Amino acid sequence: MSKTAVTLDSTDQRLIALLRANARLPVAALATKLGVSRGTVTNRIAKLEGARVIVGYAVQLRPDARPNEIRAWMGILVEGNQTREVIANLLGEPGIATLHDTNGRWDLLAELRAATMAELSQVLERVRLLKGIRGTETSIHLASYR
Repeated sequence: MSKTAVTLDSTDQRLIALLRANARLPVAALATKLGVSRGTVTNRIAKLEGARVIVGYAVQLRPDARPNEIRAWMGILVEGNQTREVIANLLGEPGIATLHDTNGRWDLLAELRAATMAELSQVLERVRLLKGIRGTETSIHLASYR
């Protein structure tokens, strides 16, 4: 998979913003909001998907839709120059909902999700055993205010 630079104009950026807000908007509604034809919207979406700018569509649930789900944040310190290998391994971990490259104290920040504390413990153990991870710190998410 090669990474080719894609130039996004203002229409592409507005299209992406609309899809982020509601990826289920019909092409006709997108075209109306953007002031372009349906064919233009269809072609631009195909271009963005082909260039891997858009890599998928997902369902987003309200935080209270799964009230018993355990969420946690894990700061990860990577050993030496093994970041790419660590990221590749972490992306295969089903307990990791999102993974972010950061600066500061931690090299990576992972959002963890589990159905039970026992499942969360297993996720933590699997992550900590990965080659290239020098240290971690996990905080359980208690509440969101915004």
